[in-house]
Amino acid sequence: MSGHSRFQRWFLPGFAFKAVVIGGGYATGRELAEFFLPSGPLGGVLGMLLAMVVWSAIAAITFVYARQVAAYDYGAFFRNLLGPLAFVFDLAFVALLLIVLSVFGAAAGELGHAVLGWPKLVGTLALVFGIALFATFGNESVEGLFKWVTYFLYLVYAIFVVLVVSQASDRIVAAFAAPQDPVGWVPGGLTYAAYNVVGAVAILPVLRHLTSRRDAVIAGLLCGPLGMLPALLFFVCMTAWYPEIGSAALPSDHVLTRIDAPTFHVVFQLMIFAALLESGAGCVHGLNQRIAGVLAPRGLGLTTPMRAAVTAAMLVIAVFVATKVGLVALIAGGYRFLAWLFIVVYVIPVATLGLWRITRGTAAASGSATDPKPAP
Repeated sequence: MSGHSRFQRWFLPGFAFKAVVIGGGYATGRELAEFFLPSGPLGGVLGMLLAMVVWSAIAAITFVYARQVAAYDYGAFFRNLLGPLAFVFDLAFVALLLIVLSVFGAAAGELGHAVLGWPKLVGTLALVFGIALFATFGNESVEGLFKWVTYFLYLVYAIFVVLVVSQASDRIVAAFAAPQDPVGWVPGGLTYAAYNVVGAVAILPVLRHLTSRRDAVIAGLLCGPLGMLPALLFFVCMTAWYPEIGSAALPSDHVLTRIDAPTFHVVFQLMIFAALLESGAGCVHGLNQRIAGVLAPRGLGLTTPMRAAVTAAMLVIAVFVATKVGLVALIAGGYRFLAWLFIVVYVIPVATLGLWRITRGTAAASGSATDPKPAP
């Protein structure tokens, strides 16, 4: 057995996946309001469980295939899966990165304005500085961030649930007991799953700890529960103020102002900022590792200044978009577009061609197990 711990082999990929998907809309509740609340409390829960199953299934297939062909960045993965069409995913991933970083920036601006009264640009720039700091220093920096923010996040969500249930359990029970017609939960769940499941390829660098196909399957299957549990608990709490909470730009703030816990209100908003930080760092790190994979065969490395330059360029563009468009519009429009895009360029190919190659134990001619691992 190698020196890789069980945490690194089984749980780190799920924590990294959670870090990428939690982002600006999940952590604030805006994504949950957009994709799940329209189906009602019961329909929303069903949609979230559906998304969780999709995440686990696609992540497990992705991790097994990535290990089989030694693809530890998304560039090597799609060269193997799509061959000469791999560039299509590159374009799609850059579009994803710009939109999600814009969402994160807009969410940070909303947080700073709601909690501290800052101009929205100040909160956005604070997030940009943090993302740049962690993404610039590579694998160990980002993995450490995933680990410690995860502990903080789960603890804060647990306290949040206790506070809300202790004060509004009757409202939650009433919301679920009311007559319901949970229509639309299937497309809502699939849409949410489709654009978020791309996190499974964004976090391929952490798969270098896997030692067997069994590790890959377990790590993939854990991605769904580890990624969805905080969202599911958050959503149940949100239903106490259904349906009016659906129109709030920051549903988290809507709930926190009603449970009257001012100190915890600040702690929760710090947790959201930390979630935005780990998501942004995870996404940018995925792009940096893609570039490192391109440079490695040429005998070149992605230096720290180069990582900083790539990170800065993406963040500057994202800040501009965030300040011009706003959080609600970005989530409502941009994410639906991304869902269809990634169904076509990722979900369908990996669930068909990728699964077929796994069962045959083969790799495509355009990539092989000799593809270099990206530099740390």
